[in-house]
Amino acid sequence: MEKTNRMQQTRTLVLGAILTALVIVLQFLGSFIHFGPFSISLVLIPIVIGAATCGTAIGAWLGFVFGAVVLASGDAAAFMSVSVVGTVITVLLKGTLCGLTAGLVYKAFAKINQYLAVVIAAIVCPVVNTGVFLLGCVVFFMDTVREWGLSAGFDGTLAYMFVGLVGANFLFETASNIILSPVIVRVLNLSRKPA
Repeated sequence: MEKTNRMQQTRTLVLGAILTALVIVLQFLGSFIHFGPFSISLVLIPIVIGAATCGTAIGAWLGFVFGAVVLASGDAAAFMSVSVVGTVITVLLKGTLCGLTAGLVYKAFAKINQYLAVVIAAIVCPVVNTGVFLLGCVVFFMDTVREWGLSAGFDGTLAYMFVGLVGANFLFETASNIILSPVIVRVLNLSRKPA
């Protein structure tokens, strides 16, 4: 029993470390692929995978690492020039909360069906990530976002926030999460079972 627990802890640590490295690499690579003013990111996929296979704490950790890399990569430079504190709070909070909630949702629904749990976590993760980002825009950057919207030709700030800032990126992240996360989690869970 104790040996099984140690093996499980080691597996969780190793997988968590691999997923941490993957989050870092994907975020740095993603910062070079832009759609409008923001980068397209696949980084939420390893966050969901970590939350589902390693637990809520690893999901939150991976989300935090995601936020830290966003800050380090300069991907949030436009917001940093407006408010450093607001940017740091928004970016770290959105990353950490998307990983934490993905883990909590997975844990709650895994009792019913693991596949369903991964799909719901894959939906919740980008929703929380984007939702906290939009909330941060309202709290810390509303005047700046309003100016950006006007200069981009939008009549309303909300239209700019939902279409200009997050629209296509959110749809891409959600679709890629829903398609890839359940498949990868299933493969990892199959590899865990003894032959």
